[in-house]
Amino acid sequence: MNGTDTLNQSHEVFVHIRIIIGMILALSVSRLVIGVTQFIQHPGKERINLLHLGWAFFVFLSIIYFWWFEFALYKIQVWTFEEYLLLICYAVAFVMLAAIIFPDNVGSHTGLKEYFWTRRNVFYALLLILFLIDGFDTMMKGPAYYLSAYGWYYPVRQALLISGTIGALLSASKRYHLLFVVFALVFQIAWIGSFFSVMGSK
Repeated sequence: MNGTDTLNQSHEVFVHIRIIIGMILALSVSRLVIGVTQFIQHPGKERINLLHLGWAFFVFLSIIYFWWFEFALYKIQVWTFEEYLLLICYAVAFVMLAAIIFPDNVGSHTGLKEYFWTRRNVFYALLLILFLIDGFDTMMKGPAYYLSAYGWYYPVRQALLISGTIGALLSASKRYHLLFVVFALVFQIAWIGSFFSVMGSK
């Protein structure tokens, strides 16, 4: 197999993986969008909670960000099943997070606010897994990509988000949880704006 054939095959694998990941991510986006529209369709039925909606917005931004920077995967010429599985797990984690934020039903709970608070440890555990997978995913793209795209910013970002998530798992303070989601949102928006303004530029 010559270089052109290898490149073409790599592109076909890349497109195949992006399609599968896109299908999984679509489930997450759909659940989040439908969940938020409940507040428009039935105003007053659910009380707006900043912690709950803050994490909904964070997960939505993270999904869009994930889909954007995965364009860099075209640089990978040889794919392994482990790499493929890692990306599938990454996408599935978003589905699970979206399901915690907007469940099919809240059961015996009075509403989304109470449901989210009682299930917060599951949410933060999934969020922690997501951040850890993100680290493996970044390393998977290779040192050349890492050095060209991130530098020292990435490990600082990950350390802060992981530490904050562990703190959320250990703390029952609603003030801490609210401050953490605000921090995570501001940090995520700043990160996206600073590093990913043009597709394929990083």
